[in-house]
Amino acid sequence: MRILVVEDEQILRESLKRELAAAGFSVDVAADGEEGLYAGREFPVDLAIIDLGLPKLPGLDLIRTLRAERHTFPILVLTARDRWQDKVAGLDAGADDYVTKPFQFEEVIARVQALLRRAGGWASPVLSCGPVVLDLRSQTVAVHGEAVDLTTFEYRLLEHMMMRAGDVISKAELTERLYEQDFERDSNTIEVFMGRLRRKLDPDDKLQPIETLRGRGYRFALPRDPN
Repeated sequence: MRILVVEDEQILRESLKRELAAAGFSVDVAADGEEGLYAGREFPVDLAIIDLGLPKLPGLDLIRTLRAERHTFPILVLTARDRWQDKVAGLDAGADDYVTKPFQFEEVIARVQALLRRAGGWASPVLSCGPVVLDLRSQTVAVHGEAVDLTTFEYRLLEHMMMRAGDVISKAELTERLYEQDFERDSNTIEVFMGRLRRKLDPDDKLQPIETLRGRGYRFALPRDPN
């Protein structure tokens, strides 16, 4: 999943990028509101973390503009602890949740994960599609109760597909979601990872959890268990 962090304090911005990347997210960063607006318009963002006190374009104006342009990805606001008015204003502008400074990175990551799964229609942090179970908290995957060892990119790929189980997702979208903007990409990377993922999840070729729709993309085909 791809996260946009819009924060003008360099140390905090880089710390958020590092911690979110360590939690398995692809992360883009912006240092001011105008840069954040460009990224929100141009990048395939799954969630944005936006500080309200931004230069060039204030955070509230950035949120309002994104919502006015019908960008529906979840937005998590960063705000000072003693300004409850900012929290209310952020939510009124279209944000979905907020975190007060100073904060623990674990809280930010937990709120990010909660917003993403709710956006995907999941009530629980455990994504279960038949025998395939993915735990967002521990970033573990099991099939028929047996743990499956995945690389970072294999896990990211599976997480994104299970979050949107049943949807057709193009190769281009998967590439954009897996990699940051400046990452060197190979046109065959998705096919390679998809092949590895299929072999690990379904070595006997009985489940067939991932469908290829020629010319359209891929779909995680196993139905979601009831939440």
